[in-house]
Amino acid sequence: MSLTIREVKNRVELKAFISFPEKLYKDSPYWVNALWSDEYKTLLKSKNPAFEYCEAWYFLAERDGKVVGRVAAIINHNANRDWNVKNMRFGWFDFIDDIEVSAALLGRVEELAAEKGMNAVNGPFGFTDMDREGMLVEGFDKMGAFTTLYNYSYYPLHMEKLGYKRDAEWTQREFDVPDDVPDKLKQYSRIIKQKYRVSVLDSKSKKELRVYAIGLFNALNKAFIPLYGFTPISQKQIEWYVDQFLPLINTDLICLVVNEEDRVVAFAVTMPSLSNAMRETKGRLFPFGFIKLLKALKNVDLVDLYMIGIVPEYQNKGLNAVIFDHLNSNFIKLGVKRVIANPQLDSNKAVQSIFDYYPGRLYSKRCCYLKSLS
Repeated sequence: MSLTIREVKNRVELKAFISFPEKLYKDSPYWVNALWSDEYKTLLKSKNPAFEYCEAWYFLAERDGKVVGRVAAIINHNANRDWNVKNMRFGWFDFIDDIEVSAALLGRVEELAAEKGMNAVNGPFGFTDMDREGMLVEGFDKMGAFTTLYNYSYYPLHMEKLGYKRDAEWTQREFDVPDDVPDKLKQYSRIIKQKYRVSVLDSKSKKELRVYAIGLFNALNKAFIPLYGFTPISQKQIEWYVDQFLPLINTDLICLVVNEEDRVVAFAVTMPSLSNAMRETKGRLFPFGFIKLLKALKNVDLVDLYMIGIVPEYQNKGLNAVIFDHLNSNFIKLGVKRVIANPQLDSNKAVQSIFDYYPGRLYSKRCCYLKSLS
């Protein structure tokens, strides 16, 4: 029953690293598979542009030849520079309910962090904010999304036993789509458009939309700069993410607000929920998984709100009314009944105010843990 921690050294071992959660959560009705190809490209150093400023190591915990846990150790040098810290991130952290396993995995991350001159370990984080982050601490009986982490309820208990403290918290909300757009919202939206000379981008073809999608990420870089652990995404990464997500986008389910210079100043991206399809396909596109995903993209009864933001110079000017007026109108037209928003940082007051028109109800809570090595 000896436990060993082994570093992933080749692609065969990397595939074992990626596939471990499928075994761990095979009996869970709430865990959602990540898209296998995206996971592979994200973790492969030759594919992910984040490795221009990140270092990463992957570890498997094995007992008697069987994988019982995994963890990634990541140094994001840009984030450490921007936030004036020396932190090592942990991510892709999964383990059986055995404190020896979780302690050994995080212990290896802590050892490596000390070797690299880091002062603390925090997570769960990915390479950037576009990766899954935040450990689930409330809402274990709710279906995850393919963009969010899901974990068993014993995970936070292990973190506390191992000396990790909560350092940031995210709240995820859900809300029902009203049958009609409130007249007050429509009127206010019109006023804001006229006052600040902004407009909602008309639906474009995917080819035309690419330019504005890049503009969206540039706006995201500005809007998210004060957020916990965030560092701007490089232009190479922006193009990588656009190529990754643009084929999945339904132009009627997004809102891009542009100013007189045709620059994106506010945005919201929603997509039909892919949770059930990802579970059915086990995250594989081939041989037939893409068919189920295409079918899911046409079922708009439930949509996930992936990202929403307003650049700093347009915050507190009512552009949230423009966003929700547009989305609500399209939701009604398409037959959307319910929306689940991606986790929002509790400390992010700007994004909290965006939801004033649709406060919704609690869906789940997540947090980031930190442990000082001094």
